[in-house]
Amino acid sequence: MIDPSDALLLARIQFAFTVSFHFLFPAITIGLASYLAVLEGLWLRTGREDYMNLFRYWIKVFALVFGMGVVSGIVMSYQFGTNWAVFSDRAGPIIGPLMAYEVLTAFFLDAGFLGVMLFGMKRVGKGLHFAATLMVALGTFMSAFWILSVNSWMQTPVGFAVNANGQFISAGSWLAIIFNPSFPYRLAHTLSAAYLTTAFMVGAVGAWHLLKDRANPRARLMFSMAMWMAAIVAPLQIVLGDAHGLNTLEHQPTKVMAMEGHFESHPEGAPLILFGIPNSEKGRVDYAVEIPKLSSLILKHDLNAPMQGLDTVPKADQPPVGIVFWSFRVMVGLGFLMAGLGILSLWARAKGRLYDWKWLHRFALVMGPSGLIAVLAGWVTTEVGRQPWTIYGVLRTADSASPLAAPAVAMSLLAFILVYFAVFGAGVFYILKLMSKSPGIHEPPPSQVPQMAAGTLPVTALRTGTASTK
Repeated sequence: MIDPSDALLLARIQFAFTVSFHFLFPAITIGLASYLAVLEGLWLRTGREDYMNLFRYWIKVFALVFGMGVVSGIVMSYQFGTNWAVFSDRAGPIIGPLMAYEVLTAFFLDAGFLGVMLFGMKRVGKGLHFAATLMVALGTFMSAFWILSVNSWMQTPVGFAVNANGQFISAGSWLAIIFNPSFPYRLAHTLSAAYLTTAFMVGAVGAWHLLKDRANPRARLMFSMAMWMAAIVAPLQIVLGDAHGLNTLEHQPTKVMAMEGHFESHPEGAPLILFGIPNSEKGRVDYAVEIPKLSSLILKHDLNAPMQGLDTVPKADQPPVGIVFWSFRVMVGLGFLMAGLGILSLWARAKGRLYDWKWLHRFALVMGPSGLIAVLAGWVTTEVGRQPWTIYGVLRTADSASPLAAPAVAMSLLAFILVYFAVFGAGVFYILKLMSKSPGIHEPPPSQVPQMAAGTLPVTALRTGTASTK
């Protein structure tokens, strides 16, 4: 139950709500920007118009998702100054420069080339337009790079000292801070998750249109490309996830204990608990379905390797086990389903049934939002598993919040919920409407702005982004 008088809990819920909503959009734009670059590159190389039609089809979705991601991201910076002012003051000397690097790299790239990418197809040369698309894709990567560096440092803080004012400052090497111990694993895992998110969204749209018309060449093309990505990246993601898990075991063992549901230590091999109901009060997993010693084999590559449990961790330093336990299983379960769909698509391709096997298309359609659900579950595992720390091991969440009254936080949380569901709900509805339309033979660009004879446009056309050709 939520205590309405608990300002800290309300502030955590507010940040969790807004950041979860926000991350849905970058998870799409990171992969979709690269997909658009691939489509345009293939069009330039082959001259096949289907690639350009798909480019124009998906660039509309990209523009909308990108815009909603920017708007929802602005809110995050304000919360650091309102609900988490103590954290901002103490961690600002390290977090601030890293966030500034994101602005100087990612935002500048996107600001400089996004307009050319969206509206410059007929205004600049093909090579320059392709370069703009590549720069936008690079910008999304750079944004992920810096944001994940910040988050990873909060998970595995290194290279810092504490000054007389209690602030975290660089101890001399910014490279140690940027490339902290968990950053490479987190970057690889998150980027591959973003590519899978896009692949399954594109695959679901392709499957939807194949179910209506299996002869549609553009639907066939997008579905085929998506299934190749699923077949290659989904198994790779499982390997990357395993490496990330081993890194987490080394640097954040308490989080892994919660993920595995290990309330008790196991001196001669820990079981892998598949399902159950974590009972934190009694320190056990009720109704557990487990495989003996398999957790030790996975985590330490030894069936009899000892594994410590939460009984070795003070109660005040333990995360909410139930949330972490189940969010981890949702993420892993969806990951294996993604790999299963990818493998199934290879079998269908080998049998020549990739475009006419309706059950495969229905499976792909159902899996459309799986990437978004999986990344949310992954972030819940990461962030809730870090509790009760904001900066792992050195700054507690309870010591990071602003001294605000609970009613003020509750009112802002309620306002966020209402505005987000109204504004972004309308945006998502429009995106789904765009996806429901089959990509045409001559797909129009995001905004048709025809040239006037004198090279000018009426004022009304400039305001609306369109002009009549009659």
